[in-house]
Amino acid sequence: MAIPVFSARHVYAAVDPAGAVEAVREAFVAHARGEWLMPSKVYVPAPPDGDFRAMPARGGGYAVLKWVTSFPRNPERGLPTVSGIVLLSDAADGRLLAELDAGAITALRTGAAAVLAAETLGAGSGPAGVVGCGVNGRAVARTFLARGCDVLLWDADAERAATVAAELGASAAGSREEALGADVVATVTPGRAILFPPGSLRPGQHVSLMGADGPGKAEIAVEELARARVVVDEWEQASHNGDISRAVEAGTLGRAGVTELGRILLGEAAGRADAEEITVFDSTGLAVQDLAVAALVFERWRAEPGADAFAGVVEIELA
Repeated sequence: MAIPVFSARHVYAAVDPAGAVEAVREAFVAHARGEWLMPSKVYVPAPPDGDFRAMPARGGGYAVLKWVTSFPRNPERGLPTVSGIVLLSDAADGRLLAELDAGAITALRTGAAAVLAAETLGAGSGPAGVVGCGVNGRAVARTFLARGCDVLLWDADAERAATVAAELGASAAGSREEALGADVVATVTPGRAILFPPGSLRPGQHVSLMGADGPGKAEIAVEELARARVVVDEWEQASHNGDISRAVEAGTLGRAGVTELGRILLGEAAGRADAEEITVFDSTGLAVQDLAVAALVFERWRAEPGADAFAGVVEIELA
């Protein structure tokens, strides 16, 4: 039996940002309904500054396993921060169907989740501020732009921010504070520094926190979470490994004070209460999101394997 191997180039060519948003929306809803199953991700620490993650899920007739790394200092070594593979299987008989590049799948679903949360919870006008211009930060900016929203970029490396802004057709912020002051903000950083200290969020702001997706990471002060309407991708995972985990550990935030995004999309929970409410989306990244995007790539290849998007796809024989 032969399976296709989709490189990052093939993944990006097969799924555009708008398509990823809709796929991720469906994944959130299916998971909230209990139709798609997903245990929390497993972390394998790799001191001093990295980790490995195993992320399984099942839904829509498929099962997926993503084996992925996060090594924030890798760019200093000329290596990607995120790398790994996604294995897609048939949930009915267990057959392996495809192998996909994990970095590209992660970037597409990260951009989709950040923007979906902003569209669901955000208010106000003006460009969206995106802080962090790595692979996932670029994906978030690209997705905002694809949805018709202007983008204001900031990165600790000003030259990188300017380059990415020119590449995408966005604007580079004059300062970090300018980007963080937007009505809608997405932070996509290594999660090593607090970006929102106590008292920093304005009434009506929405923030999608995409960087603090593992133990020990943080982009927002615990005190700021107490001032905000807190929405997570999934309670079980976020309460242990997300930005809110510190507030949960301190006893200042509990299950009753947190809403899952899927419940809002289903109409089972209310979204933003009014124009003055501060909303925070804490994303830890769900395997069901990876499953949705991986399945979309595979189904498009199966429907049209000769399409330009799939030029050069290699099929490997399994023993």
